[in-house]
Amino acid sequence: MARNTYRQDERLDEPFDIKHLLRASGYIKKHAGKMAVALIISAIGGITGLVSPILFQRALDDAIPNGNKNLLFILAALMAFFYFLSILFATIRSYLMVNVSQDIIYNIRSDLYEHLQALPFQYYDDRPHGKILVRVVNYVNSVSDMLSNGLINVILEILNLIFIVVFMLYVDVQLSLVVLAGVPVLMFFMFWIKNKQRVAWQRVSNKNSNLNAYLQENIVGARITQIFAREDENAKIFEELSDDCRKTWMRAINYSTLVWPGIDTISVFVSAALYTFGIVLFTHGHQTLGTIIAISNYASRFWQPIMNLGNIFNNFINNIAYLERIFETIDEPIGVADAPGCTKMPPMTGRVEFKDVTFSYEPGKEVLKNVSFSVEPGESIALVGPTGAGKSTIVSLISRFYNVDSGEILIDGRDISKVSLKSLREQMGIMLQDSFIFSGTIKDNIRYGKLEATDEEIVKASKTVCADDFINNMSKGYDTEVKERGALLSQGQKQLISFARTLLSDPAILVLDEATSSIDVQTEKALQQGLNAMLSGRTSFIIAHRLSTITGCDKIMYISDGGITECGTHDELMAKHGDYYHLYTAQIEGMEDIA
Repeated sequence: MARNTYRQDERLDEPFDIKHLLRASGYIKKHAGKMAVALIISAIGGITGLVSPILFQRALDDAIPNGNKNLLFILAALMAFFYFLSILFATIRSYLMVNVSQDIIYNIRSDLYEHLQALPFQYYDDRPHGKILVRVVNYVNSVSDMLSNGLINVILEILNLIFIVVFMLYVDVQLSLVVLAGVPVLMFFMFWIKNKQRVAWQRVSNKNSNLNAYLQENIVGARITQIFAREDENAKIFEELSDDCRKTWMRAINYSTLVWPGIDTISVFVSAALYTFGIVLFTHGHQTLGTIIAISNYASRFWQPIMNLGNIFNNFINNIAYLERIFETIDEPIGVADAPGCTKMPPMTGRVEFKDVTFSYEPGKEVLKNVSFSVEPGESIALVGPTGAGKSTIVSLISRFYNVDSGEILIDGRDISKVSLKSLREQMGIMLQDSFIFSGTIKDNIRYGKLEATDEEIVKASKTVCADDFINNMSKGYDTEVKERGALLSQGQKQLISFARTLLSDPAILVLDEATSSIDVQTEKALQQGLNAMLSGRTSFIIAHRLSTITGCDKIMYISDGGITECGTHDELMAKHGDYYHLYTAQIEGMEDIA
């Protein structure tokens, strides 16, 4: 895969758009009660934490000079009490917000996953799976904290700032104005540095997304990498992507490390001005030492909410872009969905009819043009023809994985676009060339399409398709754990398990798309009896590379040039000496040459 494929960044560097935050309010409203309690507790905790400087001022200006030990003891006890309260309230608030944050993660991720399940095949074909995963995992984690803690912290930090200013003004107005004089300088610095940080961290997110996509694909394709000895080349690409992550991270950190020195510098100058002015007032008898210390304490606290608000604002900027990516996925058109007022498909007999069906994957490039045919219940239909002619497209349309451009597809006289997808697909069995095996036991994989199936039914289905022998030879038989994508199984074993899974679901219409391609000839011959059992009484559509396996089908359709150019039994088509005849004889001659 070309390097540039993985170095294409998502456009995350966008202005703050409040509409995404407003749309997210639906997730927030569900937890409004807990968030309100957390805000009240936080506000009370903030106020209790601000009482200490006043008590300290009283100790310096009254209790200590007058030698009032009782008052000093009471003030110390009150300071400890208020400190304990602030810690208690902070702990309760933290617990509440962790709970809310995890609930929001659960809600957003559930909505995302539910929507991803319904998206068409084309969506997954057009995107690296790693970039889809980063939205479901990383982006959701990031925005959940913004939607829970972020919003509360904005309100809380503003309240803290107001409380600090009020307490500060209450203690002394003149010294408070000295502290407030540093605000314009600080705000200018924060807006400048935060803009730099925002862009830098968004670039970090892009580079991490690229690395994640490349890593995910190469883990899945590890065998192909080793087969073609691509380790060195892939390592170079990975190093480049990893180096991109390192460089962008370091740029972002460089800006982040400027924040504290900048704030410290401004606060040092403000503190110097405060102490200078305070000492002048103190030496002239216009101010007490306790007041100066108290204002100094409030001044040190004054900068924290401002810096926190800057961090929160920067976090909002980054996460609004993540939120947009999440909503972009949720808004992705499903394409194939239940029509309004659709009905449930009753038990099928298996009559299938195409009426002038036209279909294209891309506008203007028709794969099927005005295709019409009918299949009676229980008939077996073989679809043959050149690669890309539309064989798999026809069976995909029967299962309604795509919507037709024009025309109708009827099953038992019902337009399949007007019945629910679930009731349609539950009665169909589809066997693909690439048999997918899920992580779990072999038994669970066979039971996948019929969760209520008994162990006896699973074994019976496995015996029918000649899978029982190799399953029993495994370490734990049907309870043997198989890894992701069935890594410990051969391709032929995967297909046999898929056969058992399909047979167990007892479909009315069966689709075999190159389903025996990975099974050796000897096993296929043994399997033929099981296949005949599967096909018996069912309408079936078979796409097979080895034409010798479909000679007994009731009808053979030759697909070419966007339509059905020939249709008939094997003997009828051979007698015509047309496209099927030439394809069949060429394959037979090729097999004889190999022999």
